[in-house]
Amino acid sequence: MAITPYLFFKGTCAEALKYYAKTLGGEIEMMMTYGEMPPGEDAPPSNVPPDAIMHASLKLPQGTILASDDMGPTTSHGMSGFMLTLTYPTVEEATRIYGELAQGAQQIILPIEKTFWSEAFGMLNDRYGTPWMVYAESPDQKS
Repeated sequence: MAITPYLFFKGTCAEALKYYAKTLGGEIEMMMTYGEMPPGEDAPPSNVPPDAIMHASLKLPQGTILASDDMGPTTSHGMSGFMLTLTYPTVEEATRIYGELAQGAQQIILPIEKTFWSEAFGMLNDRYGTPWMVYAESPDQKS
């Protein structure tokens, strides 16, 4: 069994996944716009832009992220109630990735720093509103 996060963006899905692929060393496996959907019963409402992402899959070394643009009628309050966690074997890698994600971040929750459980741990909401925790495994955490 796998747990795979599915992220909903407000019109920035394509941009966000391209950024994550570059920053985190991943590959976009699939990206389909609403305009590419076959015609039929499940066609999106007429107010949905044809270039909005209906479904996408990003394969990362850490796992897979699925995503789309949330084009529903309700107002989203952003991503909340969870954080995506990136674990790296070294302080240098964790610090580098945290620094990349922090560029243009909506909120720095905790700058990356030494804690009692990790040599490097930080939390932020990146420029797309995605909440991240980034940390370096301590030697005693490795199996």
